[in-house]
Amino acid sequence: MSQLIASSKLKMVVGIGATGLSVARHLSQLGERFVMLDTRQQPPCLAQLKNEMPDVPVALGEFDIDSFDGADEIILSPGLSRQIPAVQAAINLDIPVISDIELFARSANAPIIAITGSNGKSTVTTLVGEMCAAAGKKVGVGGNLGTPALELLDEQSELYVLELSSFQLESVYSLNAEVATVLNVSPDHMDRYQSLLDYHQAKHRIFGGARQVVVNRADKLSVPLVSEKVKQWSFGVDRPDFSGFGLVEQGGESWLAYQFDRLMPESDLGIKGRHNTSNALAALAIGSAVGLPMDTMLRVLREFRGLSHRCQTVTELNGVTYINDSKATNVGATLAAIQGLSGEQGLSGNDDKTESKLILIAGGQAKGQDFSPLAQALTGSVKRLVLLGEDAKIIGDAVESVKSSVDTVYAEDLTEAVKLSHEIAQLGDIVLLSPACASFDMFSGFAERGEQFVNEVRALQ
Repeated sequence: MSQLIASSKLKMVVGIGATGLSVARHLSQLGERFVMLDTRQQPPCLAQLKNEMPDVPVALGEFDIDSFDGADEIILSPGLSRQIPAVQAAINLDIPVISDIELFARSANAPIIAITGSNGKSTVTTLVGEMCAAAGKKVGVGGNLGTPALELLDEQSELYVLELSSFQLESVYSLNAEVATVLNVSPDHMDRYQSLLDYHQAKHRIFGGARQVVVNRADKLSVPLVSEKVKQWSFGVDRPDFSGFGLVEQGGESWLAYQFDRLMPESDLGIKGRHNTSNALAALAIGSAVGLPMDTMLRVLREFRGLSHRCQTVTELNGVTYINDSKATNVGATLAAIQGLSGEQGLSGNDDKTESKLILIAGGQAKGQDFSPLAQALTGSVKRLVLLGEDAKIIGDAVESVKSSVDTVYAEDLTEAVKLSHEIAQLGDIVLLSPACASFDMFSGFAERGEQFVNEVRALQ
C-alpha cells in the first residue's frame, strides 16, 4: 500500500472492523477528514462502511513503510500491534497513534468507570452497569465488551462503564476516569507482548488521570503508582480493612463485608465460586466509589446469574453438573475457575470435599502462554483432564513435566471431549469447559465454542 496523501493532513483509521466502523461514524459526525485502511482485502465491515459513507477513501492491502506519512493522527484498531513497521515509522515521525478509547475520552460528557484485568472484567463491567441502571442512572456500558465505546456517547448519559483490554489501553493518553481498576494481572497475550512487564504496563495505562482507584488486595500487580490525593478502595476475599470490601466469618458462614460491617451472606450471591465472590466485591467497591446505594447493589448481586460462557451452569444430568467457561481464554482464567469450583460440591448435594470432582476440558490456541502454573494446580483439584485443539500437546507436556497425578486424555474435537467426560463422570462430579486457550483453531470465537459445548451437553439428555 503506497502513501495515500502526502500534501495534506488527515486522520487515518487503521482496521475496518466493528471498532473501525464506530470510529468512522464518530469522525464523520465531527466533520473530520479521514481515510480507512486495512491489510485485508475483505475486512468484515467493508460493505457496511461503503454503504454508510461511500465518499470515504478506502485503501486495502499490506502497509508500506511510508503508508501513514500523510497523517496528522492515526486511530489504530486494538487488533493491530503498535509494533507493525509502518506504525513504528509513523511514531518515529511523531505522528500520534491513538485508540478509539482515546477518542471516546475526548468526547465523553459524563464520568467514566474504567475496568480492566486479565480475568473477570466482563462480569464486573456487567455487574456495575446493572447496579447503575438499578439505581436509576442513565448509563452506557460497553467498550471491549459488547457495544464499541464511541457508539455509547450520549448527551443524556450520567455514567459510562467501560471494559478495556490491554490492546485498547496501549494507545490511551487522557482517559481521566472517575474510577479505574486493574482487577488482576496474570500472563496473557504473550504472543503480542515481549514480557509480563510490557503487558502489565499496558494495563496500568488505565490509571492515567484517574480520580479514584480500586485495588485487589491479593494481587500486588493491580496496585497503581498514584498520588496520595487519589482515593483508594480495595477488595479481596480476606477480611477487609479501611475502605475495603471482603469476607468475614460469622456463625460458620462467610459474609460479604465493608470495613467492619456485614452486608450479605456469600451463599446469597447469584453467581457461584470464590472467584465470582471476588468479582462481586470488586463491583461493590466500584459502585461505592460513584455513590450507588448499597441496598440496590446487594439486590443486583442476589439477582445476577452470570454471563454466557463465563462459569455458566448448563445443566445437571444424573448428578453431574456441566459448566460452560468458554470465555476462559488464558491460564489465569482457568485457574480461577478451578479454584472457585473445586470446593463447590454442594452444586449436586455431595459434601465430600476431599476427593477431586472436576473433569476439565481444555485446549485450543496457546498464545505463547506458560502452562506450568495450570499443570501444578491440577493435582488435588481435577480428576481427569481432557485436551483438544491445536496446542493440546503443549498443555499435555506441561502436565507431564510437573509429574502431575491427573489422568490426561486427548479428544479429536469438542464432541468427543464431551462424550469422554460424560462416560467417566460420576455422581457429584463437575464437567468444566475452561480451555485456557483461544478458540480460533476450531471456532469463530469463544462464543461459538461455548454454544457447541452447550448443544453437546444437551444432546446427552
